[in-house]
Amino acid sequence: MRDGEAIAWLDSVGAGDAAVVGGKAAALGELRHALAGTGATVPDGFAVTAHGYRMFVEQPAVALALARALDALSAGRVTAAEAATAIRVAMEAAPLPAALSEAIGAAYAQLCMRTGSGEVPLAVRSSATAEDQPGASFAGQHASYLGVVGRDGLLEACRACFASLYTERAMEYRDSLGLRHTGVALAIAVHAMVAWPDTAAAGVMFTIDPETGFPGAVVINGSWGIGEAVVQGLVTPDEVVVFKPSLGRAPDPVIARRLGNKPQKLVAGEKPGTTTAIDTTDSERSSFCLSDAEAVTLARWAATIERHYGMAMDIEWARDGATGEMAIVQARPETVHAGHATEALRRYTLTGSGTPLVRGISVGSAVASGPARVVTRLEGATLRDGEVLVTSSTSPDWVGLMRRAAAIVTDLGGRTSHAAIVSRELGVPAVVGTGDATARIESGAVVTVSCAEGREGHVYAGRLEFEVQEARLDEIPQTRTKVMMNLAIPDAAFRWWQLPVDGVGLARIEFIIGEEIRAHPMALLHPERVDDDARQSLRELTRGYATGAQYFVDRLAQGIAQIAAAQYPKPAVVRLSDFKSNEYAGLTGGRWFEPPEPNPMLGLRGASRYCHERYREAFALECAALRRVRETMGLTNVVVMIPFCRTVPEADRVLEEMAANGLVRGQDGLRVWLMCEVPSNVVLAADFARRVDGFSIGSNDLTQLVLGVDRDSAELGALFNERDPAVKSMIRSVITTAHANGVTVGFCGQAPSDDPGYAAFLVECGIDSISVNPDAVLRAKQTVAAAERASGGAHD
Repeated sequence: MRDGEAIAWLDSVGAGDAAVVGGKAAALGELRHALAGTGATVPDGFAVTAHGYRMFVEQPAVALALARALDALSAGRVTAAEAATAIRVAMEAAPLPAALSEAIGAAYAQLCMRTGSGEVPLAVRSSATAEDQPGASFAGQHASYLGVVGRDGLLEACRACFASLYTERAMEYRDSLGLRHTGVALAIAVHAMVAWPDTAAAGVMFTIDPETGFPGAVVINGSWGIGEAVVQGLVTPDEVVVFKPSLGRAPDPVIARRLGNKPQKLVAGEKPGTTTAIDTTDSERSSFCLSDAEAVTLARWAATIERHYGMAMDIEWARDGATGEMAIVQARPETVHAGHATEALRRYTLTGSGTPLVRGISVGSAVASGPARVVTRLEGATLRDGEVLVTSSTSPDWVGLMRRAAAIVTDLGGRTSHAAIVSRELGVPAVVGTGDATARIESGAVVTVSCAEGREGHVYAGRLEFEVQEARLDEIPQTRTKVMMNLAIPDAAFRWWQLPVDGVGLARIEFIIGEEIRAHPMALLHPERVDDDARQSLRELTRGYATGAQYFVDRLAQGIAQIAAAQYPKPAVVRLSDFKSNEYAGLTGGRWFEPPEPNPMLGLRGASRYCHERYREAFALECAALRRVRETMGLTNVVVMIPFCRTVPEADRVLEEMAANGLVRGQDGLRVWLMCEVPSNVVLAADFARRVDGFSIGSNDLTQLVLGVDRDSAELGALFNERDPAVKSMIRSVITTAHANGVTVGFCGQAPSDDPGYAAFLVECGIDSISVNPDAVLRAKQTVAAAERASGGAHD
């Protein structure tokens, strides 16, 4: 394109033209190049350039008003609000120069011809020359108009866009970035509307996890209707997470789906260029706005865009209700994690406890406390530094208030709402989409906002204690003994992706069942065997699923997948379910399938369940979930571990049952480990080793059974000691035998991270790996490194 032109077609511009056509128009042009040949739709259109903007503001009346207002602001004679008002009044009163009007009108006529339509509905979107760049986010700062029809409507929308460069909030934001007001021009992206007036669904997606910066996921948020409902936080959107490394090589790389709260949707208003909110139907509220296949298509386009730009991206999408066609309507660099190379890890751990007042989606991973301030309307609202802002939702006008908040809590919104986006940029923890925080939290009451407990954020009454752990990555020692971590909460798995570990050493299926599924698998398979109350609870849990079995497999597979994805391609050792009968009985519908046992700790648990008539059908569901993770989602790093296996014949039966359900050791690289926690596992280690690929020492059960001490007994607590010579002798023995038979050995437990002497013992024995909780990884690395130095190096 040539300098000094008022119009530039999107096909002729790219990312390097932001100074001429602004960030949005440059991004749209770049997108048309990046996605050419992929089948993706990117709208056609043109830009009113920065030169066109200057043609407007250099008119004598506008130029004089602009200079006077900025001089008065600089001299302190007027406030930013007064200066902004004076400038906008002048702009809104000034006509567009004739030459500019003619150029815009001619481009509009040509666009109508290119699209084969007499009157093309348009998106007219402000495109400032400094926006959508890494380190800056102008989201919502400047005006945009949707569904604009006709030449006159377009000209009026362009003038309104020019004037929006001088709102109070836009001026304050430029000041915060050190940008001169006259150094920023406002170009305009004008393009054919996608899916207008019948927008079936729309939303935003990130090519990294927006909370943690985890690079292996495309996170897609969406809702019914026009996408502004998602951005403005009017809904809690549906969320679909796609695992990027599996795109193109696995049939269905969707690793998480979360149904949002979508009470309303935005649709085209009666007046051109306007929108209106209407209630969604029961069917829309209870179903996802995107199918898995559509989500994978969007993720594939997103990955292409990310590769093209060479950085993480924030992308807007929409789907046409009439044709079903999906389109990409905007892409910009992700501004929270962009350019932020992590030199130190800071982890918040809530050490106090309480009952949450409200729950919602956590934004960030920090914890903050302070007096709550419930704000129902922005006009006249104040917030003292350190207070917790509690409101229904936020918009760009709220940024000044949000800057002073210790934390933010909203009734509405998802992870891509305005409140979430701004909170991340400000580094303020937020819990969004709580539903009723403004009704349940009182102004003045001290609360603790915790985003350190996974995807679900909590707001507690009072000031709870918490700890902050920080370590520089370049100061964390390297160890030859592998240090892995235990993970149990799928939603929290991505938070730990940067930890310098060698994989997941223990992921417990029963935690996923208890937290994510919450129902006994046999009750899900046989709801006819439970009473009416339990049956109703099962129906509520499985809403949206055809069968209880489908619900169990889907939720379990997604839980496992998120944990495995967080460390892919490093191994993720997933332990098959090891609930005791009393724990199973506590699940919804459980008491109809779990007769009381006098000693559940030594009863029907672990391996003995999998072939038993009371659980065999349910075990098939576990196997189906694991197969889906490995074969359908593409997470072949999953290692299956058998817990509490008492005898060698029992190990054979479990392996046969797994094979009957499609999990064959060695097939497609499947490795099978055995928990070493029963003395027979040590005594017959050579026999067990011929059947598995690895052992993992479960020190709690092994100590209990070697010493004959109930690990839960308060009276015998002093006798329960995994450092006892008998226990250590068993550990040394199984490591020696396993290695002699070519099998690796790991250790699950806190002892080596808490006790340098225990770490030294394990290193001296030749342990291959230890696995600890995430908050103990840094300490474990330090103690293991010290043990290796003391012993002259780890084993070969």
